[in-house]
Amino acid sequence: MSTEKKRTEMQDKKRFLQLGGGQDKISKQHEKGKLTARERIRKLVDSGSFVELDAFVTHRCTDFGMEQVDASADRVVAGYATIDSRPVYLYSQDFTVLGGSLGEMHAKKITKVMDMAMKMGCPVLCLNDSGGARIQEGIDGLSGYGDIFLHNTMASGVIPQISVILGPCAGGAVYSPALTDFIFMVDDVSKMFITGPQVVQAATGEEVTAEELGGAKTHNEVSGVAHFECSSEEECFTAIRTLLSYLPQNNLEDAPVVSSNDDINRLSPELNTILPDNSSQAYDIKDVIRQITDNGEFFEIQSLFARNIVVGFARLNGKSVGIVANQPKVKAGSLDIDASDKAARFIRFCDCFNIPIITLTDVPAFLPGVDQEHGGIIRHGAKLLYAYSEATVPKVNVILRKAYGGAYIAMSSKHLGTDLVFAWPTAEIAVMGPEGAANIIFHKEIQAADNPMEKRQEKIQEYRNQFSTPYKAAARGYIDDVIEPEATRPRLISALEMLESKRESRPPKKHGNFPV
Repeated sequence: MSTEKKRTEMQDKKRFLQLGGGQDKISKQHEKGKLTARERIRKLVDSGSFVELDAFVTHRCTDFGMEQVDASADRVVAGYATIDSRPVYLYSQDFTVLGGSLGEMHAKKITKVMDMAMKMGCPVLCLNDSGGARIQEGIDGLSGYGDIFLHNTMASGVIPQISVILGPCAGGAVYSPALTDFIFMVDDVSKMFITGPQVVQAATGEEVTAEELGGAKTHNEVSGVAHFECSSEEECFTAIRTLLSYLPQNNLEDAPVVSSNDDINRLSPELNTILPDNSSQAYDIKDVIRQITDNGEFFEIQSLFARNIVVGFARLNGKSVGIVANQPKVKAGSLDIDASDKAARFIRFCDCFNIPIITLTDVPAFLPGVDQEHGGIIRHGAKLLYAYSEATVPKVNVILRKAYGGAYIAMSSKHLGTDLVFAWPTAEIAVMGPEGAANIIFHKEIQAADNPMEKRQEKIQEYRNQFSTPYKAAARGYIDDVIEPEATRPRLISALEMLESKRESRPPKKHGNFPV
């Protein structure tokens, strides 16, 4: 065969591979409102930057007639590319070829890409659209999932891992996304569950749709498994690009600095009056965040889950920061099981990847109640304490209003190793709120008074004047400064600049025992 014929043969084979499962299967994918594996890659990465690896890999199975099946690229497209000129590794499962099922070689392609991402120090993007393990390959398929889980675990804290659910993801397959840092889902397209609706009905008698059981809304609002809910695949890819812009390539680098025209010394007079005079009245903490950050931008994570706490990325003087803030609009900003889990995981991610943590505190308590106690609020709340204590990145806390009891300690207090703690003049730092404290401390005086109600109000005000201020804590050195609210942004930027050279070592150990 001549050289020209060999070149033509190669080109024909590559054209065939581009078709995946064939035009009919591609049309069915489009009818479901889904893109194909290669279409997804083209929309996500910089134009013309994708380089495919292992395109000619195929399965080795000869059971159940598989020797007759031509599995193009073994159902997964893998390689490397750039996003905003920064290198990434990625794979995209091809549902048009045997439902994207995972077998031995399919898994090897994925783990090879992950190995290369680790070596090069690049994020890895996992585009999932698969019917699960390839039944025909039996234990080889299960072994493949195990290899992927191991690689996910080894990569954790070394490179950012982002999972995108763009079709079914069921059974053992769900655990790879769960081991990654962020999960994106698309309405009416994405499905994640351990057991599907039919199995659930057979086992428990419960009737439930696939969307109700494991759709995007369920995992973003109820379970907290996912981090982003998107209305379309295109919106999803835009959000991924935005997320990556806040992240470093790996744990040895810092996040990219973005030039900002927002004055580092900008004052925000609106913050002087943003808190209601009545400390029991709610306000939106996001209004505070937008006054502080560069150009008012804030990229929120898990916006629909555990809304009593707000977490996400922003920039101060062009540099990425992670923000953790109580939300007084929801459950008065108290900490419960889900909020503790949500904040703790976000804090640990920031610590992994050298992103400073800004905490905005307005917390009345850990949420009381039988459901919370029986659900393990002690164990879950300990995660938040552990995460803040463990983190060695720069940590700055601003106490806006309430900071009571154990919740005050948990929200990045000085006692957990936070570098700088500021307070607004409106801060109330105490063991508990004035009402509860007065009832306990002055119980006998109130009971003995001619007018108990009047006496109670008098003692509440006495406690508030003496303890519900930032100045007792400041006198003990637990507050570094009481600041003007309008100056919060420049004070935070100044603090982070001072903390840039922070170095903090911890006792040598294999790893801690995180409370799970």
